[in-house]
Amino acid sequence: MQWYLKVLKDYVAFTGRARRKEYWMFILFNFIVSIVLSLVENMIGITQVLTGIYSLAVLLPSLGVTVRRLHDTGRSGWWILIGLIPLIGTIVLIVFMCQDSQEDNQYGANPKAAGNAFV
Repeated sequence: MQWYLKVLKDYVAFTGRARRKEYWMFILFNFIVSIVLSLVENMIGITQVLTGIYSLAVLLPSLGVTVRRLHDTGRSGWWILIGLIPLIGTIVLIVFMCQDSQEDNQYGANPKAAGNAFV
């Protein structure tokens, strides 16, 4: 949960780096919250009101953590646009997100180095 809250606090930070764990924990909690909201909507009988509001609320944090994750693998944040290519772009982004961190690069120090929060 601390990783999810960390991403929400840094919701407009498009600089720096994000570890694999930070990215995937955010995606996991985001998925869980979306499922719970969908279940609540189905029980109440409203259609995609809560999930729509939630999706808009986490749009910037999602973009920010994805750009920081790309920075961690040594890529520009502009690589996020490859996701606009149907299927192939998504697969390429998933591969990028699964890759290990680079050592210190142009985007900053390796976040896995000792002394960083949530190691």
